[in-house]
Amino acid sequence: MNLQLPSPLQQIRFRGVDFYLKRDDLISDSFSGNKARKFMWFLDHEMPHIRQVCSYGSPQSNAMYSLSVLAKMRGWDFHYYVDHVASYLKADPHGNYLYALQNGMQLHEEKAPRDLSEDTLWIEEGGRQAEAEYGIKMLAEELARDFGGRDLSVFLPSGTGTTALYLQKHLPFPVLTTPCVGDAAYLKAQFLSLEEDESVHPTILVPPKKYHFGKLYREFFKIWIELKEKTGVTFDLLYDPPGWLVLLEHLEKIGNEICYIHQGGLIGNESMLKRYERKFQQS
Repeated sequence: MNLQLPSPLQQIRFRGVDFYLKRDDLISDSFSGNKARKFMWFLDHEMPHIRQVCSYGSPQSNAMYSLSVLAKMRGWDFHYYVDHVASYLKADPHGNYLYALQNGMQLHEEKAPRDLSEDTLWIEEGGRQAEAEYGIKMLAEELARDFGGRDLSVFLPSGTGTTALYLQKHLPFPVLTTPCVGDAAYLKAQFLSLEEDESVHPTILVPPKKYHFGKLYREFFKIWIELKEKTGVTFDLLYDPPGWLVLLEHLEKIGNEICYIHQGGLIGNESMLKRYERKFQQS
């Protein structure tokens, strides 16, 4: 597979403000975004004893799809564990769920096994593990080359916070992020689970109001459409809308030039759009 690395850097203008956009969504058609960065170690290192990879999480997870691509490239079996798959998704497979199945994913609606054989690679939900530092450090090195000596702030929305944490660890610029899963206390706990040295923790920007992860909000859909119309760039519908709303809320406090990390996840838009259409089709 040909990976476009370093990923492209683009300038956009939105609501009268200029931003840099790091296009990690363009690394490749099937292996891109922050998941490509997180799983790069497993692509670049030989592991002759590994025969299968196992993980767990949501049946529409971006990480699930990316792992299915990784397993296919490496010739591994891929077992993925979920609590439940909704009946509508089984009846009408789409998005990450469909494409992961097409890549050979073996799905299990049960708790993940605790005892794994020596030929099994275990991946934490969302790729929150130490090996993720390898690919994220590569991203930091690209940004440092592009913006060396500049007054820059790097922004990205966070789930587990793994990408933001390892970026800050390897960048001279401040890294700003906002929690999309849980609150600021949850995100801080995620940072501490990977790195005890709080001096290399990113700065957490608190959302203007409490949002529930995965819930549909009219303001999320509106800014997603506005971004697409004004910049020509399609963003993720799950993380990027709350990310942009928080970033715009804090612009005056930031001051520096800003580079927004586009972390991909666009396949997930297929399922998110179906949900938004069902909810707002009358309006």
